[in-house]
Amino acid sequence: MKNYLEILKKCPLFENIDENDLVKMLSCLGARVAEFDKRYTVFSEGSRAKYIGIVLSGAVQVEQVDYRGNRTIISELGSGEIVAEAFACAGVESLPVSVVASRLSEVMFIDSDHVLQTCSNGCGFHRQLIYNLMKDLALKTITIHQRAEIISKRTTAEKLMAYLLAQSKKARKRTFEIPFDRQGLADYLEVDRSGLSSEIGKLKKQGVIDCRKNRFTIL
Repeated sequence: MKNYLEILKKCPLFENIDENDLVKMLSCLGARVAEFDKRYTVFSEGSRAKYIGIVLSGAVQVEQVDYRGNRTIISELGSGEIVAEAFACAGVESLPVSVVASRLSEVMFIDSDHVLQTCSNGCGFHRQLIYNLMKDLALKTITIHQRAEIISKRTTAEKLMAYLLAQSKKARKRTFEIPFDRQGLADYLEVDRSGLSSEIGKLKKQGVIDCRKNRFTIL
């Protein structure tokens, strides 16, 4: 587990927790690590919502697939980010989403019961851990609200520009990279891929944006 300390120190769940305490905590929490190839399932829709995941390397996508096979990407999470914590902490019987590796990834799993319940060892850092978890859940709620605002736009062009402007603001610069390819972006915005590509082409001709693969510039 010590090999992952530098990544875990950047994880919101372990914010303001001393490195020495973090080593003890991982043992106390019964943390385990697994590796997943691209497009392999980390958490399956319908499975028990029990574990909190921490992405150690690579990236994962939280997604839903409807009865017609149409995929909606809810979010993509990279190294140091937490996944499925809201469902695990809510104690829902089954996951309403799937979590899939978008490239070769390592994920750490922690039983949510070990996080929410104070351990028998009386670890002094456990209160900080719970505080960090609450803060993370609050920030994720804000992120979900922002996505809802984006996909509520009426046209593909409006959805695209709302997303790109939000990413530009997040990066604090006009040129930035997004975590999606064209199909992934279409699935995130809940639009048709060909229609999205057409709108990107129009916006480039109009001098509103420039892009190369997943790198965009707001002009």
